[in-house]
Amino acid sequence: WYWQKEKREPYVKFMEANYPPGFSYEDFGPLFTAEFFDPNQWADILKASGAKYVVLTSKHHEGFTLWGSKYSWNWNAVDVGPKRDLVAELATSVRNRTGLHFGLYHSLFEWFNPLFLEDATNVFKTRKFPTSKSLPELYEIVTKYQPEIIWSDGNGNAPDTYWNSTGFLAWLYNDSPVQDTVVTNDRWGVGSICTHGGFYTCSDRYNPGHLLPHKWENCMTIDKRSWGYRRNAQLDDYLTIEDLVKQLVETVSCGGNLLMNIGPTHDGRIAVVFEERLRQMGAWLTVNGEAIYGTKPWRAQNDTVTPEVWYTFSPKEGKVSAVFLKWPVSGTLELGEPQAKLGETQVKLVGYKELLKWVALGEKGIVIALPQLTPKQLPCQWGWTLQLTGIN
Repeated sequence: WYWQKEKREPYVKFMEANYPPGFSYEDFGPLFTAEFFDPNQWADILKASGAKYVVLTSKHHEGFTLWGSKYSWNWNAVDVGPKRDLVAELATSVRNRTGLHFGLYHSLFEWFNPLFLEDATNVFKTRKFPTSKSLPELYEIVTKYQPEIIWSDGNGNAPDTYWNSTGFLAWLYNDSPVQDTVVTNDRWGVGSICTHGGFYTCSDRYNPGHLLPHKWENCMTIDKRSWGYRRNAQLDDYLTIEDLVKQLVETVSCGGNLLMNIGPTHDGRIAVVFEERLRQMGAWLTVNGEAIYGTKPWRAQNDTVTPEVWYTFSPKEGKVSAVFLKWPVSGTLELGEPQAKLGETQVKLVGYKELLKWVALGEKGIVIALPQLTPKQLPCQWGWTLQLTGIN
């Protein structure tokens, strides 16, 4: 898109300097080889991350499908490049080796597809592209792979009536093989984003910082600048584990899910830096998962007195979790939101066995004495959870 449509100078120059004259985007097909793709290894990394679901990009805006689609002749991973059904392989490994829900991302439009461009020229009064390509593909992946999430994207500035989104969704929820388990997002045509859908995505890297009245998802990237793999990325282009834990607790406190994107390489690897971030997140969740999984937003999302403290609520146990991202130098943490009750309220640092001492501050507010721990004794390295029981 940057090279062929927008003709951005750095991209045009890079292609001229590093590829033979007349090299086209289609010539990248055979160079996508996936020789190191090991779906079992991917599944093990995903499981270790503590994730509950995974969404594979089955087709992006350039139309290349990662399965042998009948509707993408000679422009798919079975006919060209890897010569493998990558969707099937990952689906099988994820289902055999993990408890993760398997989902598929699918782009409605395609940047350079002649049928789509023709429909666009006709101001979407004709529907050649959705009827011959986009919709048949959607039915195909649902029937073939039975994904539990359909993550639609790329409306191409066309209305949902052009895509027949409501027709497809009616089938998906009433007659499809996943009718009882599937969830969908909100990108089904112009005007549907953040308005219609099982969960709202609203925009890429969406993190409102306040409670929303509808389930939503923060879909963001570990590489701050890209959704794909970049060979030229520098270390500080990647979010640190501290950044990621902050994103996670802010998102969950406000009623959202976090979808952390990684870009695999053309030869099928999850780059080591992405693997490390995923495993670090899993290590954090092993300790602090009770503050995340199965929680609901509390009456306050973040603290009014101390910044970088975020709350979640576990309805089953009646517990409030307060995740604090900075360990206070004073050794005491003041929280402005909880209403503590003498003889009833208990405060626990998750991963530390003894109960903590606390003092109430009038009607509202509590000061908690944190234990004096060496770095080795800390339950984890980035972000800690206080569990409060018996509070109003």
